[in-house]
Amino acid sequence: MDVVVAGSHGLVGSALVADLVERGHGVRRLVRRGAESDDGSAAGEAAPGEAAPDEADAVRQVLWDPRTGELDPAALEGADAVVNLAGAGIGDHRWTPAYKQKLLGSRTTTTSLLARTIARLDGPPVLVNASAVGAYGDRGDELLTEASERGDDFLAHLVKAWENATAPAAEAGARVVWLRSGIVLAPSGGALGRMLPLLRLGVGGPLGSGRQWWSWITLADEVAAIRHVIDANVRGPVNAVAPEPTTNRELTRALARALSRPAGLAVPRFALRIALGQLADDLIASQRAVPAVLNRTGFTWTHADPEAAARWVAGRPAAGA
Repeated sequence: MDVVVAGSHGLVGSALVADLVERGHGVRRLVRRGAESDDGSAAGEAAPGEAAPDEADAVRQVLWDPRTGELDPAALEGADAVVNLAGAGIGDHRWTPAYKQKLLGSRTTTTSLLARTIARLDGPPVLVNASAVGAYGDRGDELLTEASERGDDFLAHLVKAWENATAPAAEAGARVVWLRSGIVLAPSGGALGRMLPLLRLGVGGPLGSGRQWWSWITLADEVAAIRHVIDANVRGPVNAVAPEPTTNRELTRALARALSRPAGLAVPRFALRIALGQLADDLIASQRAVPAVLNRTGFTWTHADPEAAARWVAGRPAAGA
């Protein structure tokens, strides 16, 4: 299998590339010339469209520039799949008007360029486009499947524009998957990047009331889900979440137990608002999403419950091992 990856230097992209190489697949990284970009890619030295050696023989890098629309179709020719993970980090900065525009632009510009380029190819590859369960908005205890209606907050509108940008590829006959990921749990970085150090010190705790549902997935299962949807005959939205959505309080306590630390006191909503601004609303939003499509197509989780996930994040052996 030959896979093109955009956003290959982010948390998920780096893990995906390493996994594909380990399994003997070919990888083409799309990277941007010059300084580190805001979309999970990195600097490159080859001329646009020219492949160059990367850290492994199975990996090549190809330069592109979404801001100028520069992407040689030859960079995608012959690929089995294009995985687009590019986009500025949701939790990297306060959501000022300027940063909200950056969140939107970094996703729609890259996605649109990839989709238009794929549309020009004969026998277009599968496009697996990153997305998020934020598509559903804040929905309380409602059980959310891929058939559920969209929400009406900032993230829901962001996801809608992001997914809509794939339209040229779908209209040209490409199979397009919107991978609506939950909170990706990893031993470092990602959504827990700020939370885990506090939990390790025994001073972290639930956010807000802690009763909000957090749909989550471990990094290992996120990578496996990407491989799965490349092969499975699915298109449209796919919830990349574990089969057991968990409240923020339950997940926090599971992580604290795995780290052998107390769960600590809850962080009140007003304190989150002061520290994070509008981003706090995303952390206390409730999305009880379930992976109906992954279940239907036979996906198998390595970390299906919060206890197993927490032990993996903490670097502890699985129960019974």
